Amino acid sequence: MTMVHDRSPRTDDEVLAATDVSTLLRHGLTRDAFRTALFGDGAIAAAVTLDRLDVLPRSVTYVAKIVRAGGLAYAAALPEPLPSRAASACLRDWLDMAAQVAEAPGDETRAARWLETVAEIVAMRRAGRAEGGESA
Repeated sequence: MTMVHDRSPRTDDEVLAATDVSTLLRHGLTRDAFRTALFGDGAIAAAVTLDRLDVLPRSVTYVAKIVRAGGLAYAAALPEPLPSRAASACLRDWLDMAAQVAEAPGDETRAARWLETVAEIVAMRRAGRAEGGESA
């Protein structure tokens, strides 16, 4: 049996952007065994995705506040939770998935904490680019 390797180099960002964030939310919000993956690879993948869509960290933090105040279903029903349509559609999919599986108040709090983590990672990525002289 021979193994075929894709010789085209993929960046870490490309690998992370291909991560199924919805699946990680589905399992990570309600199951302890998946929590590390949700707050690790899942948060980074979400941050990469939103950063590529030029979402500001404060926008994600604001949605986290909405989740804390009104719940996941309320936040998911917002017509445009983020400033752009593409970013809003992406985030709405994640919020919809999270709302479907969240059963306990702790699940919603965890989702808000996850969004805050995503916002922090987006901020770190932007700060890193600014220090490195790259454009945002």
